[in-house]
Formats: sequence, structure tokens, C-alpha cells
Amino acid sequence: MSRCLRLLRIVVLCCAAAGPAMAQNPPASETPALKPGTMPKAVLPAPAPPSPPAVFKDPVVASINGQPIRLSELEVAQQALPPQYRNMPLQAVFPALLDRIVDSKLVVQDGRKNKVGDDPAFKKRMVFVEEQVIQDFWLQREIAKKVTPEKLQARYEERLKSMPAEEEVHARHILVAGEDEAKAIIADLKKGGAFDKIAKEKSTDKASGAEGGDLGWFKKSDMVKEFADAAFALKKGEMTDAPIKTQFGYHIIKIEDRRKAPPPAFEEMQDQLREELARETVTSLLDQLRASAKIEKFNIDGSKVDPVAAKPPVSAPGAAKPAAPSTGK
Repeated sequence: MSRCLRLLRIVVLCCAAAGPAMAQNPPASETPALKPGTMPKAVLPAPAPPSPPAVFKDPVVASINGQPIRLSELEVAQQALPPQYRNMPLQAVFPALLDRIVDSKLVVQDGRKNKVGDDPAFKKRMVFVEEQVIQDFWLQREIAKKVTPEKLQARYEERLKSMPAEEEVHARHILVAGEDEAKAIIADLKKGGAFDKIAKEKSTDKASGAEGGDLGWFKKSDMVKEFADAAFALKKGEMTDAPIKTQFGYHIIKIEDRRKAPPPAFEEMQDQLREELARETVTSLLDQLRASAKIEKFNIDGSKVDPVAAKPPVSAPGAAKPAAPSTGK
């Protein structure tokens, strides 16, 4: 529940609780005192505690000429906004969204007052809008029925079978601008210099240098060719004997470990898999509907299509195919 709604509920509860309490428990100064030595004629049972106030889950947040606007209308309207606003808390867009709905209601009220619903053009457009809503609703409902968690999991497992495990290496590097400086660092490392210490001191790649040159795990396709070829040619624990030149400078590379890359997690792929299954579902449903329907198409002027003209020409066996259009290159 949105923070805005919780605040509104608290206000409603506080106001509702305050009213009955004051009505049933008047201040002591207004309560008639008994005279000394007298007793009330009858001891009445204590009044039952007031029933808890109703909780309004969908409060009225505005009123336009007596027509209420409820919070649920803003929640629905928010879903029609661009993605960056849809993902924000409702409270963040509440004032602007409420003003937008107020303006919309004012226009609608005036339109009804002026009977725009009787205009033939309006009726045509309403038919079109209704068909669009039916289409969207039907598609979403059918997709929800057929794109199930079980089918997503099955598609994920099927996809993993077609994704061979790719090799990864865990490497460190030291990047410098000049070849001579890189050679001097290699000589220092061979004498026992600490790779991570030298990387922190001398590497021009400040991001990895701060981590002792650590680049983490990567695949061959993740790096520029010269760097990747050199890194993947090394065994665990080995270091390049000569500087590796790339567009960034000169690298000294050390391999910490090698492994087969783990497959992508289901969570990483589920959105892509859902889109695939949704497309396949819609295509299958439309094919079924077309197969069971009688469809006739006409020319743009409404005349019947000539069946001979509608058929594409059939090339004779062995006939040369038309040349592809020139690209100008």
C-alpha cells in the first residue's frame, strides 16, 4: 500500500475515533455531580465500546461538481504514464496526477453537458476504442493463462541445453603508457615484486589498480582481441613474459584462475523468455482464429480482388532470379 494511502487512513481513523469518544465521555465539568449521601436509583451497565471505525481502502481524494475521485482512479492512471513515472511511489506523483485527472473530469463533464455522445464521429471513435480495449484485455488474459511459471522454467532448462559452457578467466593486470616501463615492471615482478602492490602504485587503470589490478572473471568476448588472446593463452598462475599492446596502452597480465562459466540464472533470463513465449502464444492464437474464420479482402476502393492478379508470378524452372538492388557501394 502506498505511503499516501497509509497517511490518509491514519487521518480518517484518528478523526473517526475522536468523535465517538468525545460524544460518550463528556468532560468532568459537564457531568452532573451526585449529592453527598445519595445513591443513583439504578446502576446501569457500562455502555458497549464503540465499534471500530470503517477502514476506507479507496478514499475519495477530490470532488468535481459533486463527482468523487477515488484513489484507485489515480492508481489506474499512473499505469498509463511513461515507465519512469509508473515505477515511482504514488505519493511522488500524486499532486500532478490529481490535477491531471481533475482537468480530465472537467472536460468530460462539459462534454456530456454538450451531448458529444450524440455526435456520429464520437460513436465511431468509441467503437474503435472499445475494440482496442477488448483486444488488449483478451491478449493479456490469454497470455496470463498460457505463459505460466512452469512453462517459463521448462523453456529456461531447454535454453540451457543449447548454451555450451564458455570458458572464463580470473585475471589481474597492470596498465602503463610505455613499453619500456612495462618491461621494467615485468622484470621487477620476476624478482619477486608483489603484483597487487605494483598495480596500486603504477597502473593507469585506476579502477582495477585500486583493487590490486583485479579484473574479476570475464569471457574472451568481453575484452579487446589482443588482451583476450594473451589472457586465455595463459595457465592458472602464469603471467605474460612481454607487454601486451592494446589501444589503451601496455598490459602485464596475470591469471589467477580458470573455469567454465556458470549458466545465466533463471532470474536473468525470465523477462526475455516471457516475451518469447508471449509472442509465440499470440501467433498461435491468431493462427487458430484465422483458420476457423471466413476472411474476405477487397481492394482499397471496395471492389473485389481479381484472383489472377492477386497471385504472385511463378518463375519458370531455371529462370534467373532478379538481381538485388545496388547499394551504391
